[in-house]
Amino acid sequence: MSEISQHREQRLKQLERLFDAIYEGKEAREMVLVSKEAIESVLPGDIIYLVHGLMLRKLPMQPLKTAVNKFINLLSKTIKRFTVPSADPNSFAGISRANYALLDAELKSMREHIRQMNDTGLTPELRGIIHSTLSKVALFQSYYVIKENCLFPLIERHWPDFRCVQLMWSYHDDIRSNLKELDGLLLQDAADIARINRLLGDVYFNIYAIKLRDENILFPHLAETIGMKALDDLLPECVAIGFPFVQPQINLSAVEDEPLFSDGFVQLPTGYMSIEQIMLVFNHLPVDITFVDEFDKVRFFSTPEHRIFPRSKAIIGRDVHHCHPKESVHVVEEIVQSFRKGQRCKASFWIQMKGKFILIQYFAVRDADGNYRGVLEVSQEVSGIRQLEGEQRLLDWDKPLN
Repeated sequence: MSEISQHREQRLKQLERLFDAIYEGKEAREMVLVSKEAIESVLPGDIIYLVHGLMLRKLPMQPLKTAVNKFINLLSKTIKRFTVPSADPNSFAGISRANYALLDAELKSMREHIRQMNDTGLTPELRGIIHSTLSKVALFQSYYVIKENCLFPLIERHWPDFRCVQLMWSYHDDIRSNLKELDGLLLQDAADIARINRLLGDVYFNIYAIKLRDENILFPHLAETIGMKALDDLLPECVAIGFPFVQPQINLSAVEDEPLFSDGFVQLPTGYMSIEQIMLVFNHLPVDITFVDEFDKVRFFSTPEHRIFPRSKAIIGRDVHHCHPKESVHVVEEIVQSFRKGQRCKASFWIQMKGKFILIQYFAVRDADGNYRGVLEVSQEVSGIRQLEGEQRLLDWDKPLN
């Protein structure tokens, strides 16, 4: 073992001992002093490696996230030294910075109004200002969707220690959950100001914590290991989802997709269609379709005009277990295993989201011999269907089904 690798191994062990002390609630002051050299020499790759190991230990998520926040806070002085070199404004890193800068401006503009709320109470004027600003902050969630659907699959393909993204996804979900609750609280006549303050504190902390980890840990390590060009190549997919505030200036017409086949028709058991016709049929169905093969790899998704849940071509070939946050992935695993064993053929869920009623169904796909060949996920907005009554046997254009 070289002197450099031996030194890194010692540093990692010391940092892991420091984390364990924090996680177990021990007095960490002495451990911090003992770990001073390791803290001051930590590298972005060290943190990514350590968090990957923590995820493999399957620690409870909430205590883990709390301890990781405290741990990274101890390392923050060193972490802030790591940056990606100046990037083109239209690069992934450049667009990320531009969007974070506008988010930062919105958060800073709200601080004074929060102070006024705590001094005078939540007046109608303050309620409107804070609610409006939070609505702009909530737009930033699309950047987290881009990370989850474009950036995370890239990381999973290239890093052996990729599980840090699973933890980051959970932080994203915390922000989403807090913003949703805040939206509801601010619409109540007798608002719980103590609860609003707590949620605002959590939103501010998590947003700035993720910003630091993106810009001073994730991107520097990506630049060193994969190269920033790989991120820039994701931009067409990211634009399809949409950045929150600033979009890159790229020529989408110059981006050519590789054809599924060169030309001609596909012969099917019940007919034949061209590749174009097949795609048109899939994309005109009033449902979102995603297919996962028998090896648990995402192989296909449809692209209807209004998808319910965003998808990116970056997920093609991705392990389905990595396509869900840590808290809910066990449900997916249970469904897949029950389908694989032949115990179940269908699983259904329904949720209410943004005023819509969404039906989500999973179907086991089996060949003519009954062999398991994968899972078909079908999601549909069914608000209009739920309202149907009686019968309609004649054409009535005045009563369209949503």
